[in-house]
Amino acid sequence: MRLALFTDTFLPQTNGVARTLSRLTGHLHRRGIEHLLFTPKSAPEDSYPDPVRPVASIPFFLYPECRLALPGMSSIQNELTAFAPDLLHLATPFNIGLTGLRYARKQNLPHVASYHTHFDRYLEYYRMRRIVPLYWKYMKWFHRSCDAVLVPSQETMTSLRGEGFSGLRLWSRGVDCDLYTPEKRNPDIRVRYGLHAPLILLFVGRIAPEKDIATLLLAMRQLPESVSSEVQLLIVGDGPLLPELRSQAPANVIFTGARHGEELAELYAAADLFVFPSCTETFGNVVLEAMASGLPVIAADAGGSRDLIVPGVTGKLFEPRNPAAMAEEICKVTARHALRISMGQEGRRLALGRSWEHIFDGLIRDYEEVIDGRKIKTGAGFFTA
Repeated sequence: MRLALFTDTFLPQTNGVARTLSRLTGHLHRRGIEHLLFTPKSAPEDSYPDPVRPVASIPFFLYPECRLALPGMSSIQNELTAFAPDLLHLATPFNIGLTGLRYARKQNLPHVASYHTHFDRYLEYYRMRRIVPLYWKYMKWFHRSCDAVLVPSQETMTSLRGEGFSGLRLWSRGVDCDLYTPEKRNPDIRVRYGLHAPLILLFVGRIAPEKDIATLLLAMRQLPESVSSEVQLLIVGDGPLLPELRSQAPANVIFTGARHGEELAELYAAADLFVFPSCTETFGNVVLEAMASGLPVIAADAGGSRDLIVPGVTGKLFEPRNPAAMAEEICKVTARHALRISMGQEGRRLALGRSWEHIFDGLIRDYEEVIDGRKIKTGAGFFTA
């Protein structure tokens, strides 16, 4: 199999899509599958490994960390023609994905798309709700010729099916349980970040409107004094709202900025409860990382978090954008030490069953089925002609 991938985000960017695709390329190497990956350039060209082809780009206005490619169609076409892919995987509906889509349609090649972001929900946060119908019209056009549309959660599958999408297949996500583990608990973290409260709450994610962090901060303000005095909240991440939220946050909230790798794993392990108010997740990688780290999770009853959390077993779900409901669940869980421990242990157990190797081998089988299915259709069409 020869695979060409198209994405609008890749390392050194640190969002969930970039990290997932980086892990995928490593897995493809280990499985001996030849591939190219086209992505907008966001770092010096010599920092990209050989299969990655960086393309000139500009920042995306809604999401400056994401970049819109300015692809030279002829040069990409020439490279694809020389490479002769069996399948194209479009991990973005934007410019660089369009380049792959045009090539696949022109050459009548098998192609799949993966749906990573609920941009329709993002538009509401950026006061652009009026263009949501245009967004869905475009998305249906983009995906109509795809042999499969890969989605990360059952919630996303239900959402897209309701919009009239077909050919949906589940491509879930894994977690590195060796990196994210309760064994990374390090007492130095408390000293480093000035943590003195008995219980540490943790949020990890982009500091942006679509993450609903305002709901979390309002919930912190609504905690009764008996609870508020016993907890501190660590908010890990960077983004456009960081200065504003930092200035508005209660005294028991600490912003760390972006953290990665071992330090991020230690922050997870140092916490006692993961709190996640976002309503826009298609999966929720950070929720799974928290579970792998042995943390119970309190999350909004929306998006991919629904697929991961078993209410009362691995965590609690609350009504989206309802600070009072979130505060109530925080009070209930912080008051019950044994429940927190059992939820954390069960979350860790479930995370151990989600290895990246298993997830990616399933994706490769989907690739093979799509290629074989296209051959059968082509052969059938030739025979009936």
